[in-house]
Amino acid sequence: MTNATLELAKELISRASVTPLDEGCQPLMAERLAKIGFDIESMVFHDTTNMWARRGTEEPVFCFAGHTDVVPAGDISSWHTAPFEPTVIDDYLHGRGAADMKGSLAAMIVATERFIEKHPNHKGSIAYLVTSDEEGPFINGTPKVIETLESRNEKITWSLVGEPSSTYKLGDIVKNGRRGSLTGNLTVRGIQGHVAYPHLADNPVHKAAPALAELAQMHWDNGNAFFPPTSFQIANINGGTGASNVVPGTLDVMFNFRYSTEVTAEQLIERVLNILDAHGLEYDIDWVFNGLPFLTGEGPLLEATKAAIKDVTGIETDPQTTGGTSDGRFIAPTGAQVIELGPVNATIHKVNECVRVSDLEVLARCYESILEKLLCPETQ
Repeated sequence: MTNATLELAKELISRASVTPLDEGCQPLMAERLAKIGFDIESMVFHDTTNMWARRGTEEPVFCFAGHTDVVPAGDISSWHTAPFEPTVIDDYLHGRGAADMKGSLAAMIVATERFIEKHPNHKGSIAYLVTSDEEGPFINGTPKVIETLESRNEKITWSLVGEPSSTYKLGDIVKNGRRGSLTGNLTVRGIQGHVAYPHLADNPVHKAAPALAELAQMHWDNGNAFFPPTSFQIANINGGTGASNVVPGTLDVMFNFRYSTEVTAEQLIERVLNILDAHGLEYDIDWVFNGLPFLTGEGPLLEATKAAIKDVTGIETDPQTTGGTSDGRFIAPTGAQVIELGPVNATIHKVNECVRVSDLEVLARCYESILEKLLCPETQ
């Protein structure tokens, strides 16, 4: 029997869609969606290709969200197989994007086709929001599509993002929220000079070290039932000319907060500035807002997702908010409920990325079941 999800996943993986390239992935998906009644809208912003597809005009709107772009393959010689030549080895499909997230996109399409065939007169609408700029700077992708939808008051009720949420078995974990992400780019100013004449210089590394230590040891909040405590991590630090006899004139530090709903970005910024000022530093700082925290609590989407996973796999799924960010952070602020459900994430962004072939079919069945529970509840 042909595994429809596997075959579509192979077609998508064979397209080397490294951010921000799409390489024909969205047209391939659009062609199949158009055949089952979707209106297709391509939204191109600068270097990024996005697709908004919708079947139906009524609410509620169930939206599959995902990305066709992948991270670079890296050292090709380290791969067992060519990264853009999808290959099945021992029930695993190998290729860049197999788990993140072309396997999920294939499962979405197949699940939707099966659902429409069984329920052509379902209630509400089904939509797709797909971008080629999730792995990159995330400027011209989902945020721009959401901005467009909001401008015409086109609302998403429920969104299922196909990010690889599972840890050990497909469906063991879903993400029902994500922490906020805030990056600080700090430059501490000193005076460059000769190390033998420190009284004529002002070492910014020495000046900043106590402040950085205080920031690293700071207790920001206690988290809550859904989120771990806020964390502060220094990601990059650089100072000096490379010579051993020169006091640096500046110190550059990049740090990141992953924060819970117990604190706001504005509160974190205020506390950081207070610490820097208390240590008498001369500095410049730029802030990058990577995303607000969001949470989808008990409600129709989470309940349908948990029930579908239980029906298809027998697993009691565990909703979590850990991990990195996803494009769900741009959809949730519109008022939509957002859940992330996808394959096991053990190999994402690694060489020899792969996904279990049988999981692709299981994932498609989970997606189809979620559609049925939300858009055809009378059949349940």
